[in-house]
Amino acid sequence: MKRFLAAAVMLAAGLSVDARAQDKTVVEFAYTYSYLFDVTFQRILPKFHAAHPDIEIRMRAAYKDYEDGTNTILREAVSGNLPDVSVQGLNRQAILVEKGIARSLEPFIAKEPDFARDGYHKAMLDLGTSGGAVYGLPFAVSLPVGYYNMDLMAKVGITAPAQLPKTWDEVVGLCGKLQAAGIKTPMFWTWNITGNWFLQALMWTQGEPLMKNGKFNLASDAGLTALETMKKLFRGCAMPNYSLADAQKSYSAGQIAMYFTSTSELGAVERSKGNWTLVTHEFPGLEASGPKGLPAGGNAAMLVTASKDPKKVAAAWTWLKYITSGEGAADVARTTGYMPPNKAANELILADFYKQNPNKETAVRQLPLLREWQPYPGANGLAVTQVIYDGIETIVTGRANDMPALRAELQDEVSALLAK
Repeated sequence: MKRFLAAAVMLAAGLSVDARAQDKTVVEFAYTYSYLFDVTFQRILPKFHAAHPDIEIRMRAAYKDYEDGTNTILREAVSGNLPDVSVQGLNRQAILVEKGIARSLEPFIAKEPDFARDGYHKAMLDLGTSGGAVYGLPFAVSLPVGYYNMDLMAKVGITAPAQLPKTWDEVVGLCGKLQAAGIKTPMFWTWNITGNWFLQALMWTQGEPLMKNGKFNLASDAGLTALETMKKLFRGCAMPNYSLADAQKSYSAGQIAMYFTSTSELGAVERSKGNWTLVTHEFPGLEASGPKGLPAGGNAAMLVTASKDPKKVAAAWTWLKYITSGEGAADVARTTGYMPPNKAANELILADFYKQNPNKETAVRQLPLLREWQPYPGANGLAVTQVIYDGIETIVTGRANDMPALRAELQDEVSALLAK
C-alpha cells in the first residue's frame, strides 16, 4: 500500500515512476506494531517524499513486537540482510550496540547545528544513549495509564474522572462491585505486555528498579510486593488470561470496565470502540499519592545500515531524523496514544492538540514519573524476559499461590541466566 502511495505521488507530479526510481536513493525501513503505526506512516510518508523527492522509503514487513524486532535484526545481521533504519524497543537497544549492529549517531548529530533547537532534549536522548554516545533517537514514548468505560463505571456510581481509583486496592474493591452489577470481566491488567513492562511498573511504583547494580532485584521487599499486588488484582478481579489482542478487542467491544495498558493503544481503541464513553486516567499506585515512578515504554529509531555508500547512509539519517522530530513526531501523537519524544512537537506543533484530546494528555501529565525501561544485560536478555513472563502467567492461571516461593524461583532462574 505504501509503495503504491509513493507511486501515486510521482504520477501526480507528471513524472515517470521508472525514471524517478532510477534517481532515488532507497532506504530500507523496519518498524514494529503495524496495527498501531501503519496509520502514522500513511501520514508521514507523503510529507517526507514531498520534502525529499530523491529518497524512496521501502517499508519492510513489520515486526510483531519488540522481542521479534530484536530477534529479526540479530538474524539479519548474520545473513547480511539488515535494513537501513530499524525501530526497536527502548529496552532492546543495548544488545544492538554491544553486537556492533547499531551505528553511533554522534557523527550525524555533530553536523546538525540546529539539533537541540529542533526540540531534542537530554531526558529523551538518554533513553537511546550507551557509553556516552547516542545510538537511538526515541520515536514514540509511552507510559502505562488506566482506560475506563464510563458507561460501565456508572453502574457502580462512578461518573467523573475524579472518582476513578487511585490505588490498586481501590481497583480490587471496584471489581467486586462491578461483578455484583453483572459485569463479567471488570478489569484487564496487561501483565503480558512486551519486556515485562508492567512488572517493572510495579517496581518503579515503589521507587525500586528491577535491575539494581547489575543484578536482578526481585528478591527485594519491593519484588514480593509486586508479585503480591498482581495476585491480588488477578484473583480479586477474576481476570481472564486474555492475549493482548483479545483484551483490546474485548475492551473496545464494551465488555471490560477497567483496562490498564500502554497509552500507545489509545488511537487503536478510539478507532475500534463502540458507542460508549472512554476516559483515560493516571496509573494507580500502592498509595493514594500515586506511583513514585513508571518505566518509559516505546521505541527508538536506530541506524543499522551495513552500507558503505555515503549517499545511502546520509539518506537513512535524513529519514531517521525526520520521523523523530517536528512534524514526524507530531504525527505519532495525532495517530496513536504515544507521546512525541520531541519538545518542539509537544510544545509548539501540538500546543492545542492535548486540550482538544484530553485522553491523550493523561500520559503527558505523568512525564515527571518517567524512569528507565530496563534491559536485561547479556546474550540471555530475551530468555530472561520469557522466564519472567512464564512465571507471571502462573499467577494469572492460578497455578502459583505462594508468592515468596515464586519470587525465590524466579530470582534463582534469572540470576543463573544473567550469570551466563
